[in-house]
Amino acid sequence: MSKTLEGKVVVVTGASAGIGAALAEELAARGASVVLVARRAEALAEVQSKIGDRALSVVADVTRREDHARVVKEAVAKFGHVDAWVNNAGRGISRKASELTDADIDDMMLVNVKSALYGLQAVLPHFRERKSGHVVNVSSMLGRVPMAPIRAAYSASKHALNSLSANLRMELAPENILVSVVHPGVVATEFGLNALHGGFDSRQMPGAQSAEEVAKVIADAIEKRQADVYTREGARQMIAAYYAAEDMALAETKPPFFR
Repeated sequence: MSKTLEGKVVVVTGASAGIGAALAEELAARGASVVLVARRAEALAEVQSKIGDRALSVVADVTRREDHARVVKEAVAKFGHVDAWVNNAGRGISRKASELTDADIDDMMLVNVKSALYGLQAVLPHFRERKSGHVVNVSSMLGRVPMAPIRAAYSASKHALNSLSANLRMELAPENILVSVVHPGVVATEFGLNALHGGFDSRQMPGAQSAEEVAKVIADAIEKRQADVYTREGARQMIAAYYAAEDMALAETKPPFFR
């Protein structure tokens, strides 16, 4: 593989498994140095062992602002700078909107929205000092179209992340700092099993993409500095059709909506 990211340093949260682990390996294969961030030390060590000297593991909890600050400090100490920061850590939920509790909403907003903001705000002074930077927020197709009522709070949190990302992109563009959003669909990882209140095994769902396929799309977005990307062909057109529908209630009775 061509070393298209040679010399670049990328922080990846949620790097102990799934999309994050696959992305770390993909970035390293393209020549980047990678800072692996997650709570599970042993799982991080396993990912790092596959990459070697160009990887740094930092055990951290993305829901804590102070942990993000420590990640920046350790990344710069090891590699000298950071070029891109991928907010990949997130969590799903299995509960309909009519059944949601305060704790459910708080958990989704903390893990899926506030953690991304913490990451950006932690690395922003470094990016401003270098007059360059790239933040990639991993969202979801459910952040564009609410296709699954059982994922209501997750969908709402990803809608919030998308809006926040767009506003940050407009704010920071004059400073040569790009904020991108990536929208995967169902991915064959343990995401579903790890959802709040349990859930379906995403690996068993028809048409689930591999984490490696999604990782390639994210790595491409970093290389090309793309602002908004989808991991599935035809996704953008499907979303446009939904919002162009004269009757959204009618559109929601047809695939790919799931009641």
